[in-house]
Formats: sequence, structure tokens, C-alpha cells
Amino acid sequence: MTNAVNKPDENRREAAVLPPVDVIEDATGITLYADLPGVGKEQLNLRVEADTLTIEGEVVLNAPEGLQASHAEVQLPRYRRVFSLSKELDPDKIAAELAHGVLKLRIPKAEHAQPRKVQIRVG
Repeated sequence: MTNAVNKPDENRREAAVLPPVDVIEDATGITLYADLPGVGKEQLNLRVEADTLTIEGEVVLNAPEGLQASHAEVQLPRYRRVFSLSKELDPDKIAAELAHGVLKLRIPKAEHAQPRKVQIRVG
């Protein structure tokens, strides 16, 4: 079971596409990969409030001046995904990277949830 789960948002004002997200967990935390094609850094909004992580992005499709698309498959120019974060994760240490339309978020486990080696004393 992963430490992040999709959480429905009841206050959604605008319709948005749920971007596909891969969640990979290891001993020290989780890594999320969200596909956000067409979203630039300036159009990306990441928020953490309490135990909720929100990913929002606006798709920018630039058409040459004077031209109009005769067919557009992107009907909703917004991405939005909301996750509940486990208490084991440290939201203050989230690292984000956006490259080639893929957002990578690294969320480490809190200090108390990190694996640690127990010292053995000889007595």
C-alpha cells in the first residue's frame, strides 16, 4: 500500500483532467511521477495544506499568430490531482522537478519513520 492516495475534491470550481501518476515507495520515502504535457513551470502550482498535497497545472497551447486550430483534442486545459499524505511523510522536505512534461516529486519519510539500525551492546 502506498503512502499517498487520491482524495476527491468537493470544492472543485473548474473541470480538470486527472493526470496519470505513478507512486513509487522505498525505505526512505515516496516518489511521484505525474504526466503533465503542455504545462510549464510558470503554469504549475503545488500546494501542501495539512496532510493534503494538491497538484494543479494549466496547459498552454501556443498557435502561430493569425492561425486557429481546426481540431483540438485538449478539451480541458487544466490538470488537477489531490493526494492525502501519510503522517510518515515529511511535507516540509518535498523536492519538485519538472522536465519534458513530467513532474517528479520526492517526499521523504519523517525522521521517526526512517529505518534505523539498532545498536547491540555486549553485556
